[in-house]
Amino acid sequence: MGLAAGFDKDCRLTRTLPSLGFGFLELGSVTLRPQPGNPKPRLMRLPLERALINRMGFPSAGAPEAARRLQAAKRCAVPVGINIGLNADCPKAKVPDEYAGTLRLLHPWADYFVVNVSCPNQTGLRDLQERLQLERILIALAAVNSPRKPVLVKLAPDLADAQLPDLLGLIMRHADGVVAVNTTTSRESLRPELGDIQGGLSGRPLRRAATTLIARICRLTEGRLPIIGVGGVETAADVLEKLRAGASLVQLYTGLVYGGPGAVVRILRDLKTLLAAGGFPSVAAAVGAGVEEAV
Repeated sequence: MGLAAGFDKDCRLTRTLPSLGFGFLELGSVTLRPQPGNPKPRLMRLPLERALINRMGFPSAGAPEAARRLQAAKRCAVPVGINIGLNADCPKAKVPDEYAGTLRLLHPWADYFVVNVSCPNQTGLRDLQERLQLERILIALAAVNSPRKPVLVKLAPDLADAQLPDLLGLIMRHADGVVAVNTTTSRESLRPELGDIQGGLSGRPLRRAATTLIARICRLTEGRLPIIGVGGVETAADVLEKLRAGASLVQLYTGLVYGGPGAVVRILRDLKTLLAAGGFPSVAAAVGAGVEEAV
């Protein structure tokens, strides 16, 4: 169980968060330069739906400050990923260089990196999922990623079906895995009066769409592309669903908001019981076991 990006945006809590039971942390999103993000209010709870809507807009103290904090904190007790985002004022021509500059500054302090090109709260960012744009970004990252550390791409749940095969082919050539999924702009599962709230929706309403996309990725890549599954995870059953769909690791964020600081330990305890009941001798044995059912 990992912590999803967005909770510790400025890399302040690497000494504290492992004590909640997390096996790995994904920090950020971190941008190259400081920026305030979108005006407040920008985070809304939907308790009846066990969901959040956020329009944070990548508030960040910037990569140099994140690097300073990580250096001061020393080595984290668990593996650390850093999710890298893009400043809102970045010119299109400089996008690959700015992603690369962020990775370069943070490289010593991360075990892996996630390229965030799928947040819905920054105008034009999701356009970077287009094949040629993403290829330029990944090539620029590879040029500064030495010694080489895994680079994953975070995908949106709102991708068109026709986009996915080409996009996954590109990722398999130039990256090491995917995080599926980011928040959604869809409001299909919400009460009509909530439909006009702007931002990315996370939590329980996203669970099924996230699992379906994980399974599609697993099938299209024949299980050869590592997947971190995230979206609507609150219980051990939700974790097992993601594993069976093809995720090798699972993260949560909204589930921590509603489940409290004991959520991860509770989920891991219950997962052990569910795995045994399902005849799985290990977590690895469950990965992809239900991919056909989830599509």
